[in-house]
Amino acid sequence: MPDHDENRHYRGRFAPTPSGELHFGSLVAAMGSYLDARSHRGEWCLRMEDLDRTREVKGAAKSILLTLEKFGFQWDGEIVYQSQRNAAYTDAVDRLLAARLAYPCGCSRKQIEKRADSGAEGAIYPGTCRGGIANGRTERSIRVLTTGQTITIEDSLQGLISQRLNREIGDFVIRRADGYHAYQLAVVIDDAWQGITDVIRGVDLLSSTPRQHYLQRLLKLPHPEYAHLPLAVDDRGRKLSKQYKDAPVDPARPIESLLHALNFLNQPLPPQCPDSLEAFWEWAVTNWSLAKVPGHLQIPAASRRNLKSLR
Repeated sequence: MPDHDENRHYRGRFAPTPSGELHFGSLVAAMGSYLDARSHRGEWCLRMEDLDRTREVKGAAKSILLTLEKFGFQWDGEIVYQSQRNAAYTDAVDRLLAARLAYPCGCSRKQIEKRADSGAEGAIYPGTCRGGIANGRTERSIRVLTTGQTITIEDSLQGLISQRLNREIGDFVIRRADGYHAYQLAVVIDDAWQGITDVIRGVDLLSSTPRQHYLQRLLKLPHPEYAHLPLAVDDRGRKLSKQYKDAPVDPARPIESLLHALNFLNQPLPPQCPDSLEAFWEWAVTNWSLAKVPGHLQIPAASRRNLKSLR
């Protein structure tokens, strides 16, 4: 497990997508990143990942911010909105194209699926347009050129993660056919621009990390340290998410939800129910230990310990 250098300035972040209201799984991710930042006397930034406007739910961004406030989260600096950062992403794509590290692709999803092998995340792009777009096709997307080199990351909770991008993912998209820049590129540019040193997020994003590490290397950007938290799942093993319209947390009862999230992350609970948000966060920050967070990938929400004694 990587050791933190206590002499460096810690800067973490929470980056929700405004595709629905804040639910328990998002609260867990927010809490983990917040407590790790505050326990290191670091900064905690908030970034709204509203890059893909087709997924955005009207009013969701405002709702998420209001819920975070009611739960006592306090962020540092201005909120960053990815929808306002397109110039930075365009510049990064242009640099990769100029360095011949990326190329235009004219393949549709259907055309790719006809020729591609299947991987853990769908079709593995077979490199059809590496040598140029075929006659009769037009540019649809921009892909980054991958190599046979194995990308290895040491995650503070999940251990060593290795991926050979060209075999397991293929040349992946950094600008989509609809003109939107891809998440993999945007998050790398924004983490570097905001000076993020530590990324604490859900394990559902673990498989994205080698791609982001690879882009950081190509763009000569720093590599943050990573820790991927276990996912909250329902009794059927399905990830809690806004996609499935899982019930949002109740802003009217913040301490109860916060205690459940703290318990889910395997942190010590206060001897009695805190009488204020300030008291809860003081306890939680003082007693936080990332090393106590379970490293395995999924923990059913139904397996939480009994909290009746704190009610």
